[in-house]
Amino acid sequence: MSGASSYSGLVDQTFVLILGSSLIMLIGVTVALVYFVMKYRRDKNPNPAQIKDSKTLEILWTVLPTILVMVMFYYGWAGFKVMRDIPDDAMEVIVNARMWSWNFEYPNGVQSAELYVPTGRPVSLKLRSSDVIHSFFVPDFRLKEDCMPGQENHAWFETTRDGEFNILCAEYCGDQHSKMLSKVVSLP
Repeated sequence: MSGASSYSGLVDQTFVLILGSSLIMLIGVTVALVYFVMKYRRDKNPNPAQIKDSKTLEILWTVLPTILVMVMFYYGWAGFKVMRDIPDDAMEVIVNARMWSWNFEYPNGVQSAELYVPTGRPVSLKLRSSDVIHSFFVPDFRLKEDCMPGQENHAWFETTRDGEFNILCAEYCGDQHSKMLSKVVSLP
């Protein structure tokens, strides 16, 4: 499933980078483990004193994973920063979450149960909850942000294509949590 927001590609690239790096590390560690188990098994090396340490190897297996983790952190931070910097020209919508529905209020005072937005224009969300913690989640946009009582959170997105996109609550909020559904309708 391809993303439908301006920053979903960044999220996907970061995910692929972390997944790929993790798989390479898993394969590398597994191969090294099998190699060392075979090479240094007891019948070939009955006297452990024969095994010598290696400062170079110790430095490598400390420095290389640190560099890898810092690269993953950089990509994650770069994507996170884009997701947190709301553009100045964004259309502002207030999102009110309550058991078990969403309500969207537009700058002209109109309210609706579905979120209608223009395609290709940034939309700023002010997220609020009137009862318990909810989580505004649009999988196609790679957007998830909590709505908490007594606190206003912010998020934004810009759709890249027309269509309807599911809005879910990603935080268990009571016995009808699974029915807390809505849609983003992106119009030209």
